Amino acid sequence: MKLHTLKPADGSTKSRKRIGRGTGSGRGGTSTRGHKGAKSRSGYKSKIGFEGGQMPLQRRVPKFGFKSFNRVEFKPVNLDTLQGLAEEFNLEVIDLGALVAHGIASKNDKIKILGGGELKAKLNVTAHKFSETAVAAIENLGGSVNKI
Repeated sequence: MKLHTLKPADGSTKSRKRIGRGTGSGRGGTSTRGHKGAKSRSGYKSKIGFEGGQMPLQRRVPKFGFKSFNRVEFKPVNLDTLQGLAEEFNLEVIDLGALVAHGIASKNDKIKILGGGELKAKLNVTAHKFSETAVAAIENLGGSVNKI
C-alpha cells in the first residue's frame, strides 16, 4: 500500500454538494439562489412561456383561421400506385392489409383512392373512400370497389 494508491471506501463520499448547510460549506447563506426576486423565494413557480414580463411569443403571434377538430384525414392513393402494386406483387385484391404490407400506408390510416394515373389491371379494391373518377376507372376494367 502506497499513498498514491489510497482512495476512499465505496459509499463513503457523495458527489452532490449539500446546499444551505452553513456559511462554512461555501453554499450557505442564499443557498445558490442569489439575492431577492421571485426565484429566491420558496414556492416559486413560473408559468409556461413566461418571458420575464416581456409579451410572450404565443400572445405576440397573430391568430387567424379555424381548424375543425372533427376533420378526418385521409391518406391519398392514386390509381397508378395500385397499378404498380398489382404488377410488382401480382395482386388482384388490394385492401388495407396489402397497402400496409407494402409500405404505402400505416395501419391507422384512412385511405382514399384517387383517379390519378392510369389503371390497366382488373382489381378488387377495398378502401375507406373513393373519388368518382377512381370508381369509374376501376369498374370500367371489370374490377370492383368495396367501401369499409
